[in-house]
Amino acid sequence: MRRTNLSAVALAAGTLAVASALTSCSSDVPTGEANPGTSTSAAKTGDAQSKFFEQAEYDKQLALRNKTPQGPADRPWEQMFDPQMVQTDKYKKSGGLHLCFSNAGVFNPWRQVGLKNIRAEVSQHKEITEFTVFDGQGKDDKQISDIQELTGKGCDALIVSPNTTATLTPAVTSACGKLPVIVFDRGVDTDCPVTFINPIGGYAYGATAAEFLVQKVKPGGKILALRISPGVDVLENRWSAAKLAFDKAGLKVADVQFTEGDTAKTKSIVADAIQRSGGVDGVWMDAGATSVAAVEAFEDAGRDVPPITGEDQQDFLKVWKDKKLTAIAPTYPTFQWRTPIIAALRILAGQPVPKEWKLPQPTITEQNLGQYYKPNMPPLHYAMCGCENLPGFPQAWGGK
Repeated sequence: MRRTNLSAVALAAGTLAVASALTSCSSDVPTGEANPGTSTSAAKTGDAQSKFFEQAEYDKQLALRNKTPQGPADRPWEQMFDPQMVQTDKYKKSGGLHLCFSNAGVFNPWRQVGLKNIRAEVSQHKEITEFTVFDGQGKDDKQISDIQELTGKGCDALIVSPNTTATLTPAVTSACGKLPVIVFDRGVDTDCPVTFINPIGGYAYGATAAEFLVQKVKPGGKILALRISPGVDVLENRWSAAKLAFDKAGLKVADVQFTEGDTAKTKSIVADAIQRSGGVDGVWMDAGATSVAAVEAFEDAGRDVPPITGEDQQDFLKVWKDKKLTAIAPTYPTFQWRTPIIAALRILAGQPVPKEWKLPQPTITEQNLGQYYKPNMPPLHYAMCGCENLPGFPQAWGGK
């Protein structure tokens, strides 16, 4: 059973049948690992190339968008959808706790905000006497070694945010035999972790962004799809759901390009697409890191910015507000970085936790943009951090 973010992280956040360039995952993937392949074929449910797509999970995530989660309204990082609770009595421990964290890396702003969140959450709990963090640096072999080392460091629980899905599975499986493991953000291909924490998922993210463009772009309109990197479940799922929506609505995906999260490359891709396609009617992005660069590329070409999807980075929210863009920002909330600490404490207290801890996944729209745009925060800060009540906010997050 795939215990992954069969999504968003997300997942969190699955090609239906996207061409081989795509079959190899806020916002939350390593840069420099993208496949330079450029275009995709039409997606069809059930195609043999559907490496990540699962129809049941797709249906589940789209349905969850309209459900109300359980839990405190003011703490979405503690909320959950349809939890199937598991008992944790065998892990109960008294006294000071040593939590360990194997992080895929801090190679982008989303992960940098998240790391600040998880450290600040730890600081609130006196029962945590030691918190050991290893940085995988975006490298599978480094993170595999990290996990192996951490299982011998006297950790009471191990938190893992995997760099990639399949490659990290054996290391996580091995760790599960030695201590309670909590996986979040991206998933792995095993159900051995005590809990897997992720937002609704990538299918929901991708569909929400695509459905917005379906509403704003006339049938037959040309969509430019900008992706970061192939091979991580959450991003593959985002794209598969989007492609399904575009095909159903009769929108043409004129091109699919991997940007590697690079602003200069994004500008070049958009400029080229405008010239080759005779114009672009909408821009779909599987992550928002380079959304501002995409906007600037249209302006540099003397073109109006078409309907575009982004994410909850403050730089995009500012451009959206200032330029009155037609836009939407589905999110892969960084508040999820708080949840693994809460889960670890419950597990070590012998309290039940969800086997899959599904968190909410808010969307920023024109109607609530003002709620999330914070001019006192830095451009690369993510609005869905859920960090406003954590020690050191806003200064520790770069705010004023």
